[in-house]
Amino acid sequence: MQYLEMSLLGTPAWMWAVFITLVLGLLALDLGVLNKGNKEIGVKQSLLLSLFYMTIGVTFGGWIWFQSGQQPAMEYLTGFVIEKSLAMDNIFIIAMIFSYFAIPRHYQHRVLLWGILGVIVLRGIMIAGGAALVENFNWILYLFAAFLVFTGIRMLFASDHDESNIGDNAVLKFLRRKLPVADKLHGEKFIIREINPKTGRLKTYITPLLLALIMVELADLVFAVDSIPAIFAITTDPFIVYTSNIFAILGLRALYFALAALIHRFAYLKYALAAVLVFVGSKIFVADMLGIAKIPPAVSLGVTIAILATGVIGSMWATRKDKLVENHH
Repeated sequence: MQYLEMSLLGTPAWMWAVFITLVLGLLALDLGVLNKGNKEIGVKQSLLLSLFYMTIGVTFGGWIWFQSGQQPAMEYLTGFVIEKSLAMDNIFIIAMIFSYFAIPRHYQHRVLLWGILGVIVLRGIMIAGGAALVENFNWILYLFAAFLVFTGIRMLFASDHDESNIGDNAVLKFLRRKLPVADKLHGEKFIIREINPKTGRLKTYITPLLLALIMVELADLVFAVDSIPAIFAITTDPFIVYTSNIFAILGLRALYFALAALIHRFAYLKYALAAVLVFVGSKIFVADMLGIAKIPPAVSLGVTIAILATGVIGSMWATRKDKLVENHH
């Protein structure tokens, strides 16, 4: 039992054990019970699952408050809200990837499941690296902050995502040039063995489903470059950074199926996300100018929620005519 009391990255090992057990339990529930087979996930089920995952994520924040106090809990919840919101932009990119590869809806959940498993590992590596950098070079927080402000400003003026960008991706072109790719989907298989018509011998091919998975992982890698510095700008505690990331990501699959068809209605979300990134990045510089250690976590959480709520409500109001047209049809 003494091992459970040992400090692991500044947090008792038993708290890490609780977190890992909960995540493994949720993954087992999702994979083994809720989504057996290749059945299509409906919007109603997706919304209920999204609500379930959000409830678990917020409840975990309450547990952190009970165990560690108000400040870590507020930092966790701020990170959770920012990560969940940034995931909305990622959902739009994932929808374009599936559209480009013509992946049927009943196979998309398989790509997303393996994608999330990859993300859990990838985020762990990136956050561990970020934590090591921050611990040894504290000035790098200012670099993260400046990068967030730059990213937010760039997002404000960036053009909307275009599906044609997927086909122009350098990684995708490289994979198609170097690897044998099947010319069509083969069910839910990522890799197949088929007769090569040129040689008459069996040959291993990767399917478009695996290409879609690789592109989803690549999209998350780009997405993580924005989201991880955003949370490090809120807190440098690796436990808070990683848990807020993972609990936000766990519900991404359900959130995708709930919102993919409605994503066009979030017209102003991009501007709200840009404002959040600028706000989070500028906090460090503002705190220095005010001569305080950091902006209070409760203020950060409140401002973040207010900005995002304004973006979502404004989007819904601006696109209300689209909803009327959808209902008419």
